[in-house]
Amino acid sequence: MLFRSVSQSRYRSYIQRQLELPVKYKGSVLDCGYRLDFLVEGFLVVEIKSVALLQPIHEAQMLTYLKLGNWNLGLLINFNMAALKDGVRRVVLNYPENPSAPSASLR
Repeated sequence: MLFRSVSQSRYRSYIQRQLELPVKYKGSVLDCGYRLDFLVEGFLVVEIKSVALLQPIHEAQMLTYLKLGNWNLGLLINFNMAALKDGVRRVVLNYPENPSAPSASLR
């Protein structure tokens, strides 16, 4: 339902859904079946889950996506929670050591 409402909204040009993510290894491109749920504005990876509790494997999956796509920011969203805010986890790859520096951008 969420996929359909996003794809039909006025924001569809900013959101890519079910984006295939190939793996490049020693000059060859491997199709390993990696598929992002959403890529927002070309830099925010959103992965949707519906599990009792987010596990370390879910964060590892997100980190893999971030590394392969050369992105820095991701959101894991678990819809199987009483309050949605309890099911959102932010994942950051290569956070800058000095976030106040002008060149330190999450994009």
